[in-house]
Amino acid sequence: MAGDRTHSAFHDVHATPEAVYRAFLSRDAMSSWLPPTGATGVFDVFEPHADGRFRLTLTFDSAKGKSSEHTDVVKGRFAEWLPHRRIVMIVEFDSDDAAFSGSMTMTWELQATSTGTRVTTLAEHVPAGISQADHETGMRSSLANLAAYVEKHP
Repeated sequence: MAGDRTHSAFHDVHATPEAVYRAFLSRDAMSSWLPPTGATGVFDVFEPHADGRFRLTLTFDSAKGKSSEHTDVVKGRFAEWLPHRRIVMIVEFDSDDAAFSGSMTMTWELQATSTGTRVTTLAEHVPAGISQADHETGMRSSLANLAAYVEKHP
């Protein structure tokens, strides 16, 4: 059942939780690191605060999209912002395919470590059409992109 599906990934970033958190506050920053390898992203709407809305179009080089042949359009809202600690996004795919319907909750946790910050992302209520292996690979890619971005832009 889609409502019971949970996927997760984590990455250790060599930067403070404050530096990692800043990468979530900018449309340009998130557009550069959030898309997984093989994709580009553009936020058409970006309101980085609790109850703020977002709309993101991901375009894939070769992967099949959920919204059109090579795109995923996701919209939603930022449900929670705890500075330097947690960001929660409620995500919905723009798709005619029922396998991708429903709201998925994406939680980004930032935990200080002795070497920087462990960033964990947890996807809850994952739609049935999203394979766990592909999703977790994409999440790990986004987290690696986040680390590279933050370490380059401290």
